[in-house]
Amino acid sequence: MSSIGTVSPQTMTFAEPLPLQSGASLRDYTLMYETYGTLNADHSNAVLICHALNASHHVAGWYADDPKNVGWWDNMVGPGKPVDTDRFFVIGINNLGSCFGSTGPMHANPATGKPYGAAFPVVTVEDWVAAQALLADRLGIAQFAAVMGGSLGGMQALAWSIMYPDRLRHCVVIASTPKLSAQNIAFNDVARQAILSDPDYRGGDFYAHGVVPKNGLKVARMVGHITYLSDDDMAEKFGRKLRDITETGSYKFGFGIDFEIESYLRYQGDKFSEYFDANTYLLITKALDYFDPARAYDGDLARTLAHTKAKFFLASFTTDWRFSPERSREIVQALLANRREVTYAEIDAPHGHDAFLLEDPRYMNMVRAYFDQIGQETELTTARSAA
Repeated sequence: MSSIGTVSPQTMTFAEPLPLQSGASLRDYTLMYETYGTLNADHSNAVLICHALNASHHVAGWYADDPKNVGWWDNMVGPGKPVDTDRFFVIGINNLGSCFGSTGPMHANPATGKPYGAAFPVVTVEDWVAAQALLADRLGIAQFAAVMGGSLGGMQALAWSIMYPDRLRHCVVIASTPKLSAQNIAFNDVARQAILSDPDYRGGDFYAHGVVPKNGLKVARMVGHITYLSDDDMAEKFGRKLRDITETGSYKFGFGIDFEIESYLRYQGDKFSEYFDANTYLLITKALDYFDPARAYDGDLARTLAHTKAKFFLASFTTDWRFSPERSREIVQALLANRREVTYAEIDAPHGHDAFLLEDPRYMNMVRAYFDQIGQETELTTARSAA
């Protein structure tokens, strides 16, 4: 297996307004995307990969001018990999509101000529899916072989199956949930408050002041990162190891960094604050909070999924306490109530929520086997239509 190699991002601009769930609309917006592999003659081998909170359209490969910038799911997507680009035409799209190329708070508002800042409209998972569908239209893709995502990306994949049931044959939902728990919403709000209370946030218009609310972003990332790891994983990596032990072998008895876990979290927070946009963080975590497709059906998830037509693959991880296996089982049960075809894998992995990004062989082999099945179906259909 090898990486897809060097890749180049592309952009697509839309002049027509995109109506949003909030009642607002967005016009003259741009979506950044990347593609890998070759679209077949009948356009039936396309796979959409939806990204999570701090990821982007850059799913696989690397850039010629920045070879260290490897796609966030490069272990999953590429020649001979579970999502095999020798068989599939894979698309990654950067969501609206992001800070990685698609129109977001950092970009100029056509109405004012100044950065949107806090005036960028609130977007939802469903808004992102609607924009992705418009880009697929432009590429001539009427139906995806599969729509796939992990975490927040899994929410988008699930939304695709509900909003556009005829436009995907398979829905692949990894380490996700049909809605956030109160605890998850609480973690997100603490992270947002860290940003909003940073004096450098300046009401969201910090761009004009030449500052960045780094302290707020740092704390937000530290809070979020804790939820991505399991207790066992943190214990194995860090335990109660001290970073610097005094000559007497005692603590420093202060409020600096004593423990290795403190050093690690602050490093992750500092790194995040250097590249991520504060307004984007607020937007994306709010989209997470708002996602609840069953709300329109009085909380009945089975009724919500009644009109889906795709086949489903779901995977969860036993130590993922942020999006626990119970949440995936809720989706499975609702699909089975509708007699949908479902494959479910619950994997005993120690890495918490982040496991969906890692290379657990059981997980990778399950995804590989499922996509091999999709590939065989696609190739058979293509052969029949060509006959």
